[in-house]
Amino acid sequence: MNENLKICHFTSPHSRYDIRIFRKECTSLVTQDYNVNLVVADGGTDESAGKVTIHGVKKPKNKLVRVFITPFKILRKVLQLDADLYHFHDPELIIVGLVLRLRRKKVIYDIHEDLPRQLFVQKNRNRIKRKTMEFLLEKFENFGAKRFTALITATPHIGKRFKQINTNTVVVNNFPILNELSQKNTQVDKANEVCYVGGILKVRGILEMVKALEYGDTMLNICGEFPSPELKEEAMELEGWSKVKHHGFSSREKVSEVMARSLAGLVLFQAYPNHINSQPNKLFEYMSASLPVIISNFEYWREITDKFNCGISVDPENPHEVAEAIKRIKDNSKEAEDMGKNARRAVEEVYNWGMEEKKLLELYASILN
Repeated sequence: MNENLKICHFTSPHSRYDIRIFRKECTSLVTQDYNVNLVVADGGTDESAGKVTIHGVKKPKNKLVRVFITPFKILRKVLQLDADLYHFHDPELIIVGLVLRLRRKKVIYDIHEDLPRQLFVQKNRNRIKRKTMEFLLEKFENFGAKRFTALITATPHIGKRFKQINTNTVVVNNFPILNELSQKNTQVDKANEVCYVGGILKVRGILEMVKALEYGDTMLNICGEFPSPELKEEAMELEGWSKVKHHGFSSREKVSEVMARSLAGLVLFQAYPNHINSQPNKLFEYMSASLPVIISNFEYWREITDKFNCGISVDPENPHEVAEAIKRIKDNSKEAEDMGKNARRAVEEVYNWGMEEKKLLELYASILN
């Protein structure tokens, strides 16, 4: 029985109830009777949640501590657990994974982002420094990836890169749990509102969203936290802020309520390399809640909305174009309703966690059996 097999997930920046790590992967493993443990660097106490045993280690004071000190605190804890299989989620923990491999442990590296193309690299305006950083990060990550038992990637684009490095690479997309955010049994009247759920950043279009509100009378619900008082102040100084309802960090129940009454969901990431081929979880969450989507006009994203006729693509840096898309959905209720139904159908048929869970469980079975 799998209950005798101990699994240990570990992460340094993610929360203990992270959607992908805890609610999807760990929870799916519990259904197969694995003894599932999760180590997180949040400074919290140990607990059992949904049959997952969560172990807290000291929370790092800053990013430098997280990258250079916290991995060794996590290493001490995961060695104590002596698991049959280890599964980690962050590039700064590659060194921990390599130590575990030296001890002949089975290790999976779960790759959420394309590290060398991440935003902190792209922000470096000096081309030589940026290219050097990309090169060194890629070499380091590739060195570890070759030596791990298996790799999981969160998108096909990342998977394409790593399948050339480690043949035991599986794409497990970060698609939503099918009925988590839908309110099928509750009829909710639509308000003259749209919504944005997730991290609030300039590069994710927060200022353009607020500016777009200046061209109409539609309200914007925001569920998420500002990373700094300065960005919040900058957004609040815009004229469109008078039409914003900022809910702050929100429970999944609150997010579900906001989506249910909204006309559309916004995903307006700007055109950074790590965004263009990404699969934002919020896009598919909106779709699972039968919401039309207003998205950045990246080719990969546009293919989804064109195939299923479930949204409108816009220039994410053009607030007027965003406003026109909102107005179109607001003024054409039948078209918007059809888009929402199409979005839900797409999730039911393709973009749901149930489909991805099978790939995760098959990989585990192949490694442990």
